[in-house]
This record gives sequence, structure tokens and C-alpha cells, in this order.
Amino acid sequence: MKTAIIDYEAGNLANAYRAAERAGLDCVVTRDPAVIRDADSLILPGVGAMKDAMDHLNAFGLTELLREEARNGKKLVGICLGMQAFCDTSEEGGCVAGLGLIPGRVVRFPAGLLKVPHMGWNELVFRKKHWIQQGLPEHPYVYFVHSYYKTPADAEDVIACAEHGVSVPAIIGRDNVLGLQFHPEKSGPVGMQIWKNIAEWFKRGSK
Repeated sequence: MKTAIIDYEAGNLANAYRAAERAGLDCVVTRDPAVIRDADSLILPGVGAMKDAMDHLNAFGLTELLREEARNGKKLVGICLGMQAFCDTSEEGGCVAGLGLIPGRVVRFPAGLLKVPHMGWNELVFRKKHWIQQGLPEHPYVYFVHSYYKTPADAEDVIACAEHGVSVPAIIGRDNVLGLQFHPEKSGPVGMQIWKNIAEWFKRGSK
């Protein structure tokens, strides 16, 4: 099985690639539509600003392709900015349209709440039982770097939260689409276990 890591000049590609390979995935970094269509699963990493990210996806002809692949049931994971790109809109850079795969808006942290960008370790608090918890400690901590966060349209999409003065969706999911606000590739043994759980999910035939 082949996993395509999407190269849209807004991703933490090298670290994501190494972590995914260590987790047992057979990966290729690409923006080639034919390779993306042929892949069994997709990863959309991301660092930077939402407007730049969507501009790049649009320029490379990947926006509608990713929507199409997700609608067709292909498993897709977004990391940090990649997760935010799954939403309907973002305040970052104006009112920026996202991929619309998981309903909700991306908004900036309220002024004075905390130093932004927020950088640091926070505990994941799970809202529901989920396969991504397999092998994790009772109080898992992961590493965040972000100034904006998702406000969900549907609370059922929220798998885990982190408290940053507000409750921030840290893991979201709907059917075959999964988003992580934090960086599992920077989150030590907990992050590596999450990568392994994602690899196992990719390898399963069903959602």
C-alpha cells in the first residue's frame, strides 16, 4: 500500500516523511495528480498561513482533487495547518475558503489569552473512545505550534481537545478524514505511537 504525502510548498515534509516511514508506511512525497489518485491513503502536512496554503493547493490544481479523493472514501490525514485546511473557512489571511471536508471555522486565539503563536506541550483530553488511543498513556502530551484553532460546526467531529485557555479541538475526524492540530512528528514516543496507529488505520480495508 502506498501513502502520498502532499507537497504543496506549505508542509513539514521531511519530518512527516521520516515519521511515517518509521511507522511502517510506504510513502512518496508528491503533487502529481496521477500519483495522488493511485495512492491508497493521503497525508496533508502543513506549517504556515492558511491563505498561502490554499493559494498553493489551488495553484497546483490539488484543491478539487483532494475533495474528490476524500468523497470517494480515500483515507486522508491532515497535520496542523493541513487539519485547518479541512475546514470550511479560516480568518487567517482574511476569509479564506478551505476544503470543506469537516465543517467548521478556523479562528485566532482571543487577544490576551496566551502568547501566540502558542508553542508547547499540552495534554490530549479524549471526548470519545477512538482507535487513535491505542497504546497511548492515560495522560498523553503532544506538541503544538499554532495561532489559530478550529471551532467545530458539529461536536461529534471532535475526538480530543487540549486546553489553551479555551477548549481547542486537537483531533477531529469524520468518516475517512482525520485531522491533528498538533505535530505528532515532534511529539516524542506519544507522537510515534499515533503515527503507528494511523499506519494501522491506513492498512485496514474498512473505515
